[in-house]
Amino acid sequence: MAAAVVALAACGGDKPADTPPADSAAPAPAATPAPTDSAAPVAAAGNVSMEKGQEIYARCVTCHQQNGDGVLGAFPPLAGSEWVTGPVARPIAILLHGLQGEITVKGTKYNSMMLAYGTGAPMTDEEVASVLTYVRGSFGNTASAVTVEDVAKVRTATAGRSAPMSQKDLEALQ
Repeated sequence: MAAAVVALAACGGDKPADTPPADSAAPAPAATPAPTDSAAPVAAAGNVSMEKGQEIYARCVTCHQQNGDGVLGAFPPLAGSEWVTGPVARPIAILLHGLQGEITVKGTKYNSMMLAYGTGAPMTDEEVASVLTYVRGSFGNTASAVTVEDVAKVRTATAGRSAPMSQKDLEALQ
């Protein structure tokens, strides 16, 4: 129970749905995760790097775990997630703006909050593309790589947004 409370607090999930994220320092990143499956990951293009994505994913392991399985009832899995492997704009929007409210992942409902960039620490388009390429090609996922251009397009299209994404917002993205 204590570990779940620590993980919940680290990812901002302990805040009520109507409370905006606090402007506090991000938690220290966990150790870089080891590769999680033997299948070759998707190839990254341009300046996007699976290795760099894996390093950045260290910011995500507190909530989504090293193996991408998340924490049941608190933080959704990335492994096999339709939100990760579906239209590329969806995981990009989640990273850029955060996620709040109820969302169903792999048939299970979750209702917590994720800060923009997971830790609230801003990321470049290249960093967002790298970590999402890593996630979309790891944990048994086999989705396409994310490009810097994909990230720039979603960043521009959602530039005026001030609130975290919701499941309804994500469903509208293609």
